[in-house]
Amino acid sequence: MLTAMTHASAPELSVLHAVRVSGVAADTVVARRAGIDPGTASELLRDFEAYGWVTYVEFGGTSGWTLTEAGRDRDSRNLAEELDRAGARNAVEQAHKEFEILNGRLVRACTDWQLRPAGDDRLAANDHSDPRWDGRVLDELTVIGAELTRLTGALAGVLARFGGYAERFGAALTRARAGDGQWVAGIGVASCHAVWMELHEDLLSTLGIVRGAEPGSR
Repeated sequence: MLTAMTHASAPELSVLHAVRVSGVAADTVVARRAGIDPGTASELLRDFEAYGWVTYVEFGGTSGWTLTEAGRDRDSRNLAEELDRAGARNAVEQAHKEFEILNGRLVRACTDWQLRPAGDDRLAANDHSDPRWDGRVLDELTVIGAELTRLTGALAGVLARFGGYAERFGAALTRARAGDGQWVAGIGVASCHAVWMELHEDLLSTLGIVRGAEPGSR
């Protein structure tokens, strides 16, 4: 539940930032990600296109809006101003530190979902024939999901746009437990890994950290 101190982002920031964290996204995806009605999202996207902040791309069967360099710069300025205005820097910095600790566990879990060492082949693909192996991975993701709920709950208490990550992660995990393995680390769906990567980008961009420049990054 959001507290009275929660800062709600302006629709303009929400839409532009939704494009950033999504990478490439259609109008409906942007609207859902930004938490606003599709008509408003589409109108803003066309305005942003006129400003040179977004462009529509099509490649390999994928299409949608993506940020230009000018759009990324604009989003970064918006985020910095919002962070100061909301007085949320300390909370986001603390959440980022906690996220980095969990990140290693998430990466290992997704790797274990994709690979299962066999004999001398440590990089053998996981054929998902061992329910105990897969069950261990799903149990670890469940624990990570609980930590994510706590972490994003604290974040959403100061910046409302951080709400929803835990719910989306949980929804993906539920599908994976129901037998659809693509929802762990699949591409093209809101898998556990995809949701996690979006939150990572959200934290980095909010704090103005370049990906790969974090302590311990190689």
